[in-house]
Amino acid sequence: MRLFAAVVPPPDALAELAAALPISPPPELRFVPEHQRHLTVAFYADVPEAAVADMCERLRRACTRTPRLSLRLNGFGTFPSSPSRARVLWAGVDGDVAELTRLAERALAAGRRAGVEVEDRRYRPHLTVARARRDAVDLREVVAGLALGGTPWAADELVLVRSTLGAEVRHEPIAAFALAGT
Repeated sequence: MRLFAAVVPPPDALAELAAALPISPPPELRFVPEHQRHLTVAFYADVPEAAVADMCERLRRACTRTPRLSLRLNGFGTFPSSPSRARVLWAGVDGDVAELTRLAERALAAGRRAGVEVEDRRYRPHLTVARARRDAVDLREVVAGLALGGTPWAADELVLVRSTLGAEVRHEPIAAFALAGT
């Protein structure tokens, strides 16, 4: 099954993000529905059913070593980093980013130790807002016209989510793990 671990911003932070987005988005972009917006911490492409319980226990332990995080959504950017040939529009993250990165490393290690293949790339905290429908898109004007300086919020849990691809992508939370001190 296709799984990922994520931190989900609270409704107020998501509302601030929605208010900062263009009313008429470029038709070349497919926006992520608000109820699916999250900060991916670790992506697990193909997880055998038999590995899920072990991975959940390892994620739970990783969360007990991670303090509650103070985060805020701030600014916008693109992947790749040149907005003239963007494939992804994202909202940036400020606050306890170093600790969020440590949580990402722990979550990836939890997957590896449970026997799951994980992505091996540097963690870049962000919240994906939209993806190009087909080819890269010139988002220079869009990014230049966006501003976001969100209110800080407390992240106090990590959620393990099952992602089902199809005409409409579905996300189903299957477990949640409290961070230390919550």
